[in-house]
Amino acid sequence: MGHSGSGKSTLMNLIWFLDSTTAWEYFFEWNNVANLDDDQQATIRGQKIGFVFQTYNLIPRKSALEQVMLPLAYQWVPKKERIKRATEALEKVWLWHRINNKPNELSGGEQQRVSIARALVIDPAIILADEPTGALDSITWNEIMGMITTLHQEGKTIVLITHEKEIAAYAKRNLFLRDGLFVDKI
Repeated sequence: MGHSGSGKSTLMNLIWFLDSTTAWEYFFEWNNVANLDDDQQATIRGQKIGFVFQTYNLIPRKSALEQVMLPLAYQWVPKKERIKRATEALEKVWLWHRINNKPNELSGGEQQRVSIARALVIDPAIILADEPTGALDSITWNEIMGMITTLHQEGKTIVLITHEKEIAAYAKRNLFLRDGLFVDKI
């Protein structure tokens, strides 16, 4: 948690290997990230870290199924397996009936569920969620947070950025940022 400009997005970018730091060492699965080349970082990012964007980042002309299949294409997963895994991920987020719909045919909550399915399809070790409920009404964000809570209960590590106390209340542990530093409270 933290106010705008506190360093939440920078921290997320560090965890996702989009930014680097010389101030401290970052180990991911016993690997010092600073010692990994760009290809190794991209491989870990593509196979071990799922990302849920605040703005969904869906491709307008692609169906929900195609959106969720996309990360698997970068891993050279055969098409039949991509379809199977993407369908399973969409079923997990209760969108089996919308697999052929494009983003403009989906509500905001449904688009965010496609984004969550896209993060889940690689079976990541960690899921990063950057303000995943920021553009949603309270009923829909409760639904999305329930889904994220279930994923955590199933063993997924979730790192969620928010500035909303109602969202942070779902977490087992809250960390607070101010000016790029962890603090006791905000």
